[in-house]
Amino acid sequence: MKIIIFGATEVGCLLATEFFEDHDITIIDKEENRTDEFNKLDISFVQGNATDTDVLKQADIRNADVFIACTATDEANIVACLAAKKAGGVRTICFVSKDEYKNALSPNDYCGLFIDYIIWPEELLTQDIFRIVTVAHALDVENFADGKARLLEYKVKPGLSIINRKLKDIGFTKDTIIVGLTRDCQLFIPNGDTEILEEDKLIFMGTPHSLDVLAGTFFHEKEQVKSAAIIGGGNVGAMLAKSLDDLRIKTKIIEKDYERCQYLAQTLEHTLVIHGDGTNLKILDEEEIGSSDVVISVTNNDERNLLCSLLCKQLGVKRVIARVSKVLNIPLFEKVGIDIAISPKNSAINEVKNDLEENNVDILATVEQGQGEVLEITVKEEFNDKMIMELTLPARAIIGAIHRKNVVIIPKGNTRIRTNDVLITFTKAEDADSIKEFFKVG
Repeated sequence: MKIIIFGATEVGCLLATEFFEDHDITIIDKEENRTDEFNKLDISFVQGNATDTDVLKQADIRNADVFIACTATDEANIVACLAAKKAGGVRTICFVSKDEYKNALSPNDYCGLFIDYIIWPEELLTQDIFRIVTVAHALDVENFADGKARLLEYKVKPGLSIINRKLKDIGFTKDTIIVGLTRDCQLFIPNGDTEILEEDKLIFMGTPHSLDVLAGTFFHEKEQVKSAAIIGGGNVGAMLAKSLDDLRIKTKIIEKDYERCQYLAQTLEHTLVIHGDGTNLKILDEEEIGSSDVVISVTNNDERNLLCSLLCKQLGVKRVIARVSKVLNIPLFEKVGIDIAISPKNSAINEVKNDLEENNVDILATVEQGQGEVLEITVKEEFNDKMIMELTLPARAIIGAIHRKNVVIIPKGNTRIRTNDVLITFTKAEDADSIKEFFKVG
């Protein structure tokens, strides 16, 4: 597949890095924006602006399959997509940073004839954070099969009964499968003889009810999230507060811009809006932020989010979630004790990956900064009536759930799969291609 990317931005670099091994990648941008990271990749680079049809022709737009516009300027992205569609008829993916563009460029409208897919990273980030917030103490939450199956990630904290025990000896709850384990920042797929250690991160898949029982039994997380504090009243903070409002979670939001505070107070019916600086320890203490079940720092500045998060930890907040604009900063945030560091760019990259996948294989989610992937695979006739234990997979993978019509099955080794079953499968990212190819070829 030939993919043209307009924008030598961090997102453009992440996309190029993700796809260059299997696809023909061309980057369009000014030469001064070309960094060493792009030079390390086997890709083409065309100097110029993709809003110029001559530049698009130089990039061979007529033979391209996909055009992705991800510069820092919304208007340039939109115009470039329109020009690319007119010049080559390619599939266009447009990144935007404003909700008005996301709404105005809906595929149902006239512009949908020219822009196939609109991605607003902040909206995707909000959705990711909301899922995590609503499950007490989970590091990651993903819902599959219309909510009938779920992925949860928990950290093994000191004092838990499962520490130093082998998986086969624990007996986790029915309809629950452990699919991944992260230790020392490295993800692997465990087996029955794997011993759980303190600070491990465990990834489970199962039905929502079974995972609720699992949390209460093994992770002491029977409590629900009742209060939340948000630092930063921008798009993400406002959308997140609205979603928490709808669940009647007691929410505070701290924003340093007075006019923005006035807007938030008028928009958010049940949220307490506080005018102040989230990096001011005195304000955090006076507003009793330390008593919140969770604090989410979502300003547009990594340094501020890190400082706010550390101050909240100092005040005794058990769980802190921080927005991270630069993907490379995520390990730093986690190393200094931030519970969950999450990037809108990672959320957006996942959307693009899923959009470009084959029809019978979708990427539902990625975990641990892309180390693991959850694949949605439709079973072909060649595999009909085979037991899971009979599948000779080319790499380690675990089928965590089977979506059959309107029913979700948490399988065992002797479970038989049927044609058109949807297999929700967990594997390491480096093994995903071989797993996809196995089910694709038959």
